[in-house]
Order: sequence, then structure tokens, then C-alpha cells
Amino acid sequence: MIKNVSMGLLLLAMTSSCVSKKIYNELENKYTDLKKENRSLSDENANLLKAKNQLELDRDGLNADLAKVKAEREKLNADYAALNDKLSTLDASYKALEKNSSEALQANMGKNRDLLSQLDAKSKALAIEQERLNKSAQRLKELENLIAAKEESMRKLKETLSNALNGFEGKGLTVEQKNGKVYVSMENKLLFGSGSWSVGSEGRKAVVEVGKVLGDNPEIAVLIEGHTDDDPYVASGPIASNWDLSTKRATAIVAILSENKMINKQNLTAAGRGEFSPLASNATAEGKAKNRRIEIILTPRLDEISKMLNEIN
Repeated sequence: MIKNVSMGLLLLAMTSSCVSKKIYNELENKYTDLKKENRSLSDENANLLKAKNQLELDRDGLNADLAKVKAEREKLNADYAALNDKLSTLDASYKALEKNSSEALQANMGKNRDLLSQLDAKSKALAIEQERLNKSAQRLKELENLIAAKEESMRKLKETLSNALNGFEGKGLTVEQKNGKVYVSMENKLLFGSGSWSVGSEGRKAVVEVGKVLGDNPEIAVLIEGHTDDDPYVASGPIASNWDLSTKRATAIVAILSENKMINKQNLTAAGRGEFSPLASNATAEGKAKNRRIEIILTPRLDEISKMLNEIN
């Protein structure tokens, strides 16, 4: 909504030759504020990605802790076995001592009682630790199953998207799964004219097909990133740089996806990356073509995983 308003204000400022300088300056200031807000949203999205990576590090730490606890359990089991051996020895000694004097017998019985008491304490401690380990192992297993289910759902989503977009093969469109996410990459030759953020008819068809799949998966978070090559943007108008152009293009894709009523608009985020995240070298025409692209990044919800990690901790 903010971006639509800002575009409208800028277009009004551009097309009206009779607008006063004061009104133009006010519109320009509002546009600047809106750009700042968009960059803030991009930063917030980066922070969320960073938080997800931290959750994965926490999971790895928990697996390391589990291995350590298992080693401690094995040591306790060894101690328990040693104490059982000692108990057997004590039983044999006790029978032998029954033949000795009453005084000596009483002394050894006292020692036996102490050892039995120690054995009982060790057994109780081992039982408590075993119960704790069993609970932790169960929660970790549930966490692993949940992560595996998320991976499988993203695999199926990638497969569905690949089938839906099969007709655009060889036209600068790719679908791949990595790092637990699905990436749909569309080169600008499929979507936009040079220096433009208006989506062509063929590109619109591809975006609409993506929207149909997303409509069937309303819980997926969708980040739309615009990318350019490193050629400076020189056209006149409301665009000041490649960064602005990439943002406009990402917003144009969001607008098309938003036409699908089945898509949860709260899960859509547009971001401009300019020339700062290239796929290939900008030293060649082929590399520049690969870098001029839109990436639609699909991420599963991680609320359940985060909640389970908190419960384990």
C-alpha cells in the first residue's frame, strides 16, 4: 500500500507541469521517507534470516550436548556395573564373615551397609539421569522429524513449482531447493524491458503460475528480491539508482502475486538488492544477463521449531 501511494505521488509530480515547487518538494520528501521505510523492512527481513540461522546453530549445539550426556550415561552405567561387582564381592565376604567372631562380623556389616547405601544412591541418581536423557532424546527426535517434514514439504513445493513452470524452461527461469528454502529465479529478459519495471505478458504468465502454487501453500513466507547488473542507471525519472530500480521491480512482482486472493499478503516481502548480490561476473554480457533477475525465495514457517528448541532448553 505504501509503495502504491508513493508511486502515485511521484507520477502525479512528474506528469503535472503546473505543480508548485513546494508541493513537488513535499512529494519528494515523502518518497524519500518511503524509501527509508522500505530499506528498514529489508533490514528486518535480514535479521529474521539471521535468527533462523541462529536456531540452526542452537540445534547443532543441542545435538552436541546430547552426545555429551550419552557419554556421561555410559560412564554411569559402567559405575553401576562396577558397584554390582563390588556388591557380589561383599555378599561373598559377608557369608565368610558369618563364621568369624561376632565383633569382626559387626564391623564388616557396617562397611557393607555403607557400600549398599552408596550403591542405592548411585542407582537412584542413574535412574533420574536416565529419565532426563530419555525425555531429551524424545524431544530431539521430535525436532528431527519436524525438520525432516519441513524439508519434505519444501521438496514437494519445489517439484510442484517445477511442473507448473515447465513451459518457461530455456526462457531464463530456474527452480531449485537449497538451505531448506525454494528459490525461483527469473532473468529480466523474461520479465522486464531495459530500465523498466513493467512486467511483460510472458513474464506475467510465469508469475501468475507461481502465485497459483503459493495460493495452495498460504503458510509459506515469500521474499521477492530484485537484482541488477553493475551498469549505472542513467534514465531520467523517479528512479535514482539500480537499487531503486531493483526495488521497483520486486514491488511489481508483489503486485501481481497480490492479485491472487488465496495468497496471504502478510507473508509477502519485497526487497531491492541492486547490483550487490551478483550470481556471476559482470565482466561479460552473459554474466550481466544472469545478474539481472528476480528471485522469489520461499521459506517454511519456523514457529514450531523455535518453540520446541525453547522447550528442550
